[in-house]
Amino acid sequence: MRIGELAARTGVSVRSIRYYEQQGLLVSTRTGSGQRVFAEAAVERVRLIQRLFDAGLSSRRMFELLPCMSDPDIRTPWLADKLRAERERMVAEMAELARTVAALDVIVEEMTVTAA
Repeated sequence: MRIGELAARTGVSVRSIRYYEQQGLLVSTRTGSGQRVFAEAAVERVRLIQRLFDAGLSSRRMFELLPCMSDPDIRTPWLADKLRAERERMVAEMAELARTVAALDVIVEEMTVTAA
């Protein structure tokens, strides 16, 4: 299928699909005239990529993980460990943001009392 059809079937922009290809997350072949052609499996691949972006993974991390995720026969404990590590990283970032928000709340409270 051509890039426009893939975009329509997945709800992802043509620009995003090109980005996925540039990042090595998605593969196409080229026609003699240079147009991209994607296999039917690209639909599920794009949906998986979208799920991973929604889950907060970077394209660099996806590049590393997608081969194991796409083929159930080669899923390993390594994949689960990497996904858990990503989750732990996110939880730590959330905790740091919570501390930052709490510090800002104190400043806002101080400035509100002072301004009153």
